Amino acid sequence: MAFVAGVASAQAAPEYTLVIRDHLFDPAELVIPSDTRVKLVVHNQDATPEEFESYELNREKVILGGRKATIYIGPLSPGTYPFFGEFNPRTAQGKVIVE
Repeated sequence: MAFVAGVASAQAAPEYTLVIRDHLFDPAELVIPSDTRVKLVVHNQDATPEEFESYELNREKVILGGRKATIYIGPLSPGTYPFFGEFNPRTAQGKVIVE
């Protein structure tokens, strides 16, 4: 049993954090490795909800104010994948850069 648990933890997805503050994503550019499934933890520090949305990543998730959400993305080919906040699309913009 210990061997199985060790293998499972060795295969855990790398984790990245994205913060929403003042209707902006921080960092606005997130660099991740290609061909790897990653765990994206989005922490909305604003009092109002925001929706993480990306047509290129095929993801959308509403994150209430003061809450966190987990979004898995990938594995992806090298390139740039934009995302935005559905409720504040003019200010809440960013991109995932896959290298």
